[in-house]
Amino acid sequence: MDTSVLSFLAALVNIVFLDLVLAGDNAIVIGLAARNLQASTQKKAILYGTAGAIILRIVATIIVVWLLDIPWLMLIGGILLVWIAYKLMTDNDDHTDVKAGQTLWSAVRTIIIADAAMGLDNVIAVAGAANHNIVLVIIGLFISVPIVVWGSTLFIKLINRFPWIIYLGSAVLGYTASNMITEEKKFTVFFEQYPALRILFIVLVTGGVLATGFMKIRSNQHKKATA
Repeated sequence: MDTSVLSFLAALVNIVFLDLVLAGDNAIVIGLAARNLQASTQKKAILYGTAGAIILRIVATIIVVWLLDIPWLMLIGGILLVWIAYKLMTDNDDHTDVKAGQTLWSAVRTIIIADAAMGLDNVIAVAGAANHNIVLVIIGLFISVPIVVWGSTLFIKLINRFPWIIYLGSAVLGYTASNMITEEKKFTVFFEQYPALRILFIVLVTGGVLATGFMKIRSNQHKKATA
């Protein structure tokens, strides 16, 4: 198989995986927003809300991909993604404060607004992993978002049963973040001149995310045990 096709497929798998790992919260919000509706209306709310969220997410990601061509924004995006990778490991928000919609369109509105508010991590991660390929962004979202909506419960159960999925997701995010930083136009000449330093930087950033996240988790567990 052509290496360009393989690299495209590898990037697509990366995007879908990142979307699934980061979208657990979004799946919970979708359920909470539609929880007060009747079963038949609930399905419509989830369908319409998700469709609106997909369109908004595609537009936002395309804008971010375009913005990443501006000097220093790859660096800023990479730093933000490092923080998102750390938060993925350590954040335990339950989002029980999400207001449930009382009508079909109020639930749809809640789903779209909540997804937009919570979707910054997905947008930055996908934009970084797509490497300026808009087709990858669109295909990745069309594959992953329906999985999140209809398979969200299963995926959340999988994460709870196999916590290493979150660690793997944080590692992939750490790699994507560090790779974004090395591809910042102001740094590319330096990293192309010293490719070993580029590899070392990616390893250090990815390892640092995992190490600090793990220490935070252990610290939280210790506090709970001694409380």
